[in-house]
Amino acid sequence: MKFGIDRILTEPALRAPLQGRRVALLAHPASVTPDLTHSLDALAACGGIKLTAAFGPQHGLRGDKQDNMIESATFDDPLHGIPVFSLYGEVRRPTAAMMDTFDVLLVDLQDLGCRIYTFITTLRYVLEAAAKHRKAVWVLDRPNPAGRPVEGLRLKAGWESFVGAGPLPMRHGLTLGELGLWFVKTHKLDVEYELVAMQGWQPEAAPGYGWPLGSRTWINPSPNAANLWMARAYAGTVLLEGTNLSEGRGTTRPLELFGAPDIDARRVLKDMQALAPHWLRGCRLRDCWFEPTFHKHAGKLCHGVQIHTEDAGYDHRAFKPWRLQALAFKAIRRLYPDYPLWRDFAYEYEHGKLAIDVINGSPLLREWVDDAAATPHDLDALAVADEQAWLSERQAYLRY
Repeated sequence: MKFGIDRILTEPALRAPLQGRRVALLAHPASVTPDLTHSLDALAACGGIKLTAAFGPQHGLRGDKQDNMIESATFDDPLHGIPVFSLYGEVRRPTAAMMDTFDVLLVDLQDLGCRIYTFITTLRYVLEAAAKHRKAVWVLDRPNPAGRPVEGLRLKAGWESFVGAGPLPMRHGLTLGELGLWFVKTHKLDVEYELVAMQGWQPEAAPGYGWPLGSRTWINPSPNAANLWMARAYAGTVLLEGTNLSEGRGTTRPLELFGAPDIDARRVLKDMQALAPHWLRGCRLRDCWFEPTFHKHAGKLCHGVQIHTEDAGYDHRAFKPWRLQALAFKAIRRLYPDYPLWRDFAYEYEHGKLAIDVINGSPLLREWVDDAAATPHDLDALAVADEQAWLSERQAYLRY
């Protein structure tokens, strides 16, 4: 199969409209060609493309920052002699001066298929800036490694943030290029937008179900996105960032497991199984012990649960990571009623709101967990309505 970057580099007719125009690239470490050349270097070596600037999202163009809310600086690229502007530093939205450096912005970002991933918001911001400054945006499309399934509550009005670009469910099932189409339409943006589509993407094909497993190398799009299994679990495990449970940062399997020094993971798993066994389908769950070397509970032995989606027990259609993680919170609240589950800090620069609510796009999930009378059926009723509405809405934007 071919990604958008592959087609731009190999099809002269496709890149012909770039002739004579100043071109910028928005990219990150996973922006590579099949031979693992970074897209910036490949485009610079490609005839007929005049590169005048580059942009880096959260974690940087080349991948320089490990954790959230660690900003990157703007710098001059020593190899290509062009400015590399940070969109996760002094600003999140490109300034007028930044926009003045190019005519066409190529966006080559590997997404994870989850609303919380900030590259989605960065795409929205550059589209809005392009509409204002009369610039063109081309998304060089890449696979959604989580595939087409949809899950989770939609973000509610008033809860927009850098980790919530719009009323998407947590797992949206679109590619970045398709999301661009949705942003342009829903925000009525008058912008020159091009989706450079992939060729041969089969999101329902085993064993990758979205990612071309075995034919393309996985490069971390952010430091803790270590593999496809993380991408599958991420729509659930990202919720852990709003809690005092470890999400495995500081281990070799971040965002594939969760735990803490003061919980009994076997009891948690048993309660999850009793509450909603149908929410645990499609994966294997294993209690485990781990000691983070940094971040939450650093240096402390944690008892936890690892979510396994890498073997024959994985069922792509049955796996529900958002529900699975919500159920884990519910079990912990039932077993340990006074447990300080919710982390109270400014998450992605949102002050005065609990991080779990910012992440989930409303207080609804937290309120369900904390309500002793609320059942899995109650959360299902809320989520299914949102999921069905989104499945209908997104149909117009599917290009594969």
